[in-house]
Amino acid sequence: MTFAVIKTGGKQYKVAANDVLKVEKLDAEAGTIVTFDQVLMVGDTVGAPIVEGALVAAELIETRKSKTVIVFKKNRRHNYRRRNGHRQLLSTVRITEILTGGAKPTIAAKPAKAAAATETVTEAKPAKKAEAPAAEAKAPAKKAAPKKAAAETTETEAKAPAKKAPAKKAAPKADKE
Repeated sequence: MTFAVIKTGGKQYKVAANDVLKVEKLDAEAGTIVTFDQVLMVGDTVGAPIVEGALVAAELIETRKSKTVIVFKKNRRHNYRRRNGHRQLLSTVRITEILTGGAKPTIAAKPAKAAAATETVTEAKPAKKAEAPAAEAKAPAKKAAPKKAAAETTETEAKAPAKKAPAKKAAPKADKE
């Protein structure tokens, strides 16, 4: 078993032990052991569609954004140009071992970094966003100032124009010898 083909994030990767690769963002802490259970091929064994009992264990090193990809749209002769950037979240993982026959990962997570020992990565549908309650969405409206007080302030402002503050003079510079 020198290599395996795994599927994660809608993509397929050919991996071997001690390989470091960047995959779509995984929901786990840095330093935890993640397992990929969708193994399509191990060595010469090809799954239909996945190999039963096969597992690939990996250590999650970090999760960060990739380089910016510029998305530029243009329609000729219509004065239409749109420029946008996108940075994809990627997780960097180091493959620790390739397991078959229903074996469990032997390498444990680092105890100082994470409390969760192993997390299994499976393809799941995205969760629906919960709608905010209507009471929280609207802030209470402020009351308007009384009309009488507003009328008095405008009359006084109209009688006396506002004076500008005098300009500040620069401090004298010390002569250098």
